[in-house]
Amino acid sequence: MLTRSDHELALVEKARQVMPAGGLGNTSSDLIIRSGKGGRVWDESGNEYIDYLIGSGPMLAGHAHPRVNEAVRNQVELGSTFFANNRFAIELAEAIVDAVPCAEQVRFVSSGTEADAYAMRLARGHRGRDKILKFEGAYHGMSDSGLQSLAPKRLTNFPRPVADSAGIPAGVGDEILVAPYNDLDAVANLIAEHGDEIAGVIVEPVQRIIPPVKGFLEGLRELTAKHDIVLIFDEVVTGFRMAYGGAQEFYGITPDLCTLGKACGGGYPLAAIAGREEVMAHFDASRVVQEQFLFQVGTLSGNPIAAVAGLATLEVLREPGTYERLNATGQRLMEGFGERLREHGFTATVLGVPACFEAVFAPGPIVDYRGTLRGDASLGRRLNELLLERGILKGESKYYLSIAHDDEDVRQTFDAWSDALGVLAAERARQS
Repeated sequence: MLTRSDHELALVEKARQVMPAGGLGNTSSDLIIRSGKGGRVWDESGNEYIDYLIGSGPMLAGHAHPRVNEAVRNQVELGSTFFANNRFAIELAEAIVDAVPCAEQVRFVSSGTEADAYAMRLARGHRGRDKILKFEGAYHGMSDSGLQSLAPKRLTNFPRPVADSAGIPAGVGDEILVAPYNDLDAVANLIAEHGDEIAGVIVEPVQRIIPPVKGFLEGLRELTAKHDIVLIFDEVVTGFRMAYGGAQEFYGITPDLCTLGKACGGGYPLAAIAGREEVMAHFDASRVVQEQFLFQVGTLSGNPIAAVAGLATLEVLREPGTYERLNATGQRLMEGFGERLREHGFTATVLGVPACFEAVFAPGPIVDYRGTLRGDASLGRRLNELLLERGILKGESKYYLSIAHDDEDVRQTFDAWSDALGVLAAERARQS
């Protein structure tokens, strides 16, 4: 079990004094990470964890990968950022064009939030329309348009969105239409009613941990193409994770635009919008009339340190057998998780894909956001607490895999699951 040093407890207390809620707004403020290597991290008290958070996804190659570190060290000596074109940003854009089916051109930003916000703006600029169709429960960053019906506090009738944060003007919701994920009929009906107003449809190909049902992504592609609506794949998570070419390679569906982040920055602030040259032309004032030009700048966009980290990471991911090993490890974990849940008497559904998954304490099938609400969230939270005590670090609702996770990590994870689920089952029995 974990122990906390006086040093770490003092840091926690200092954070509470100088930071809202004592943290960064991400994970629990009671945990302060000191270092990471491969698939593991250590906190300020020296406790070791198998890390299934991996920075919320970007550390796909593992923490402190030697080739990424070497590339960054070499570039730091030459300068950190220039607010000007640099060789490595150009080379990274070329690598993305070579890898990602929809990518004919690339524009860099510093975060997935920026990428998603610009992609929606780009769709609006390209089509000269205002509305964006998204799916309930989908996360598209922290912009006003992105934070619509991610985790709505009340379930309203579709297609009206619910703002997920204070401070978002009510009028933003007037330009967002919301549909249930995996419901192609609902999308078709909305397009039939609002087709001449819809600029784009933005979708996570795998929505958080919910995979697409057969025919859903294909149907979206057909509907959007028929009505000349820009189809945006939010691949901030799935890009370079499900396959080297992302979910669009994995499922064989090519959108008009996609957003990329996390893995392609190698742990440094970098994200991208990529897509068809015809649509990306709106970033080029020489290619479109002034009214159609989309102004976009960013102080650190495509900075050389992030670019070399991304290039080194993609080089590692291109090594033969990388995705076969990643998916095999993830499949073992998903199957082992399901077995242990059943052994301890829990009704649960392990959802997702091998590189990114979670268990929902509810029977399947679960195909949309409202289906996840059938799960017992209190059991999930308690299991996370028990796992943390046993050296398993993960996000609130997701396990992220890295290629650094190995057989010993799997073995220890199985042991932690068995032990934690045994405690959880005993607690439930006492309460019943």
